[in-house]
Formats: sequence, structure tokens, C-alpha cells
Amino acid sequence: MLRKFQASELVILFLAIALIFVSEYYYIFLKDHDRAIFIGLWPPTMLVLLVYINLKKQQ
Repeated sequence: MLRKFQASELVILFLAIALIFVSEYYYIFLKDHDRAIFIGLWPPTMLVLLVYINLKKQQ
């Protein structure tokens, strides 16, 4: 399954997953809610950019 993805797509995907865990860490353990929300907004933005780039490649 992972052979269908390019290396750059895998990096962005794994980075988005890692940032979700970092956000949870800030929220639960460090009680820094504002920073957790700020970091938590990055993964959806990165994934939307990934979808946009893939759509541009198909055209």
C-alpha cells in the first residue's frame, strides 16, 4: 500500500500524525491549551495542501 505514495507525501503524512500527538501532549500533560490548539491546526492544513498538490498533478 505504501508503494503508491511518493516519499514527499509520506513525509507530510507522518509529520501530520506526529503533530497530532505533539498537540495532545501539550494539551494533556503540559496544560498549554493555546499552544496545543495552535499546533493542532497544522495537520489539517498540511493534508489539505497535500490533496491540492495531488489534484494539480492529475490535471
